[in-house]
Amino acid sequence: MLLPTTAATTPEVRLVERINDLLPQTQCGRCTFKGCKPYATAVARGEADINQCPPGGDGTAAALADLLGREPKRVDPKFGIMPLRAEVAWIDEPACIGCTKCIQACPVDAIVGASKFMHTVIAAQCTGCELCIPPCPVDCIEMRPAAD
Repeated sequence: MLLPTTAATTPEVRLVERINDLLPQTQCGRCTFKGCKPYATAVARGEADINQCPPGGDGTAAALADLLGREPKRVDPKFGIMPLRAEVAWIDEPACIGCTKCIQACPVDAIVGASKFMHTVIAAQCTGCELCIPPCPVDCIEMRPAAD
């Protein structure tokens, strides 16, 4: 007996998953999409190019080209600069006022703390997306090299 094809087994869904697996999972939005999975979906549908992911760099763009049978492209600088090394957010805890704006901005829940108490970054969870920096009203967040 043949089972009906479900959404989870369609060729497009499988392709989206394969593309998503190649992406860095920073969820930074630099590609103009609200995360890696929406970008993967757009690439699979031909609605976005393979060179829109600065955190993934030219290596990710080349891997996407290989997967999709396309010519490799360098990351387009209009989407941002590629990081030279892995970095994670760091909070100057004594300067933190506990506003929670960084917590709200973090797409991967790598920042912990409570309202009116200092916050800290769980470095192992931080993807380096930098989305926590702009909303900080006291500029107590900076990017530092990730520990190896």
